[in-house]
Amino acid sequence: MKSYAYAKINITFEVLGRRDDGYHDIATVMQEIDLKDTLEFEPAASLRFDCDNAEIRSPDNLVVKAAKLLRKVSGYKGGAKIMLKKGIPVAACLGGGSSDAAATLVALNRLWKLKLSTDALVALAAELGSDVPYFIRGGTALAEGRGERITPLPPLPQAYVVLVRPSVQIPEAKTKSMYGALRPSHYSKGGRTKRIASAVRRGAGIEGLALYNTFDSVAFEVYEGLEWYWEQLISSGAAEVHLSGAGPTLFTLLADRVSAQRLYKSLLDIGLETYIGK
Repeated sequence: MKSYAYAKINITFEVLGRRDDGYHDIATVMQEIDLKDTLEFEPAASLRFDCDNAEIRSPDNLVVKAAKLLRKVSGYKGGAKIMLKKGIPVAACLGGGSSDAAATLVALNRLWKLKLSTDALVALAAELGSDVPYFIRGGTALAEGRGERITPLPPLPQAYVVLVRPSVQIPEAKTKSMYGALRPSHYSKGGRTKRIASAVRRGAGIEGLALYNTFDSVAFEVYEGLEWYWEQLISSGAAEVHLSGAGPTLFTLLADRVSAQRLYKSLLDIGLETYIGK
């Protein structure tokens, strides 16, 4: 059985404040894009996991954790052989690991004939990470709370996304470092995200979407050298540039394929790790 795990970008990302439990409340509109990982599942007596990227070939991979959680909750006695082929860059804040975990829950629910509902899978996904519930359904969605409260939205009008994975040093606790760099003045009330969500519900084109990411304000403090990559996107023709989530991946949206392909080629020509999707 073959399954695909798609990446996401954050059309908006607002941090509302720090919670008593140490997490932060956020408001974000997330959009699935066609950059993807491929997972293959086969019946087996035990759980076996392999990956074409040795960096994440580990028992701590979210795919393994998702499979173990589903087996524990369902009481299923068998296993599965799982092969993950990476197409989404690692540690890029494009949701690759979370998407892999969600795809694993959905695929094994089918392979093992468990017949768990989508809502039940979403509840399990929330135990694995804040982004995992979103990927059970994917598409376009508003996420609130820690990211676990998901409200589906109508699909965005077709657009193209060009992404650059900067070759910068990533702190060991990347997301914690990004949140730690924020000051109270960076917090907001989620108004930008609400306006984007309303615009999407009205069917607005991407020209009418005011993209925003709180972490844009502190990105250069945390990722040394990121500013150079940002400038390369702008000088190559990107109208605006944003982080996806906590980064370090940068992206820009374009309305037409020709402009997207032109920008993609320009960035490849100067040696940047670049991806294109829609």
